[in-house]
This record gives sequence, structure tokens and C-alpha cells, in this order.
Amino acid sequence: MTTIHTYLTFNGNCREAMTFYRECLGGKLILQTIGESPASINMPACMRSLILHSSLTKGSLVINGTDMVPESGLTTGNAVSLLLNCSTEREARVFYAKLATDGVATHPLESTFWGALFGGLTDKYGTHWLINFEGNSRQ
Repeated sequence: MTTIHTYLTFNGNCREAMTFYRECLGGKLILQTIGESPASINMPACMRSLILHSSLTKGSLVINGTDMVPESGLTTGNAVSLLLNCSTEREARVFYAKLATDGVATHPLESTFWGALFGGLTDKYGTHWLINFEGNSRQ
């Protein structure tokens, strides 16, 4: 089966952000620093503590991240959002509250005309989230 996983790029705070996502969503977090990889040979010593690759997994939820900013620099935009489909209303409310901590709640969680509980936020790392619960049909 072909899948798409989220891969986020951070500017030196990947460890902090991925740890925050684990605290909010749960799951298993694996972090690999540049210093722990063969790539460290070609990198300045000051970069060895940065995250080369990270992976947060919880069931089918997968979020990957890195501190490896391209030479062109890091541009945070609003063209992509992470849609988190929740299993229960309670889960949606808990995830929304946790992810919104020190961020911006752009759209409060509310019942929609299409029957879902839906809301949006931008977390403290600039990542855009859409939180969705489809109602009783998803329980």
C-alpha cells in the first residue's frame, strides 16, 4: 500500500518540537542526530547535535522531522496543514487543546454543517493543524 507521511523541517528546534508532538499525541519517538550518523564527517562540529532524522509513530500516525534546512533557507508557509482525524470527540478536544498551547487557535473546534467536529490551529512551531472528528459514525 502506498502512503504519504508528514516530514517537517525545523531550524534547530526539531528535538523540542517532536518531543512536544509526542507529549500532545503520544507514540514512540526516535531521534537521530547528525553526530550519530556517517554524515557527521562532512558537517561542522556545531551541527552534530542537530537532528538528522526523527520519527514519531502511533499506530498509523507518522510524523517525521529534521533540522536539515536546505541552502535556500527555511520558509514557513500556509499551503500545507496536517489533518488529524480523531477517533473520539474527547480525543479531538484533548489534541486541539494540547497542540494549541502557546500557538494560535485559528478556528475553534465546533460542530459543522457536514456533521463533523472540526477546528484549526497553528502550533508554536508554525505548523498548521486541522482537527477533525466525524461523529458517531467514527466511534
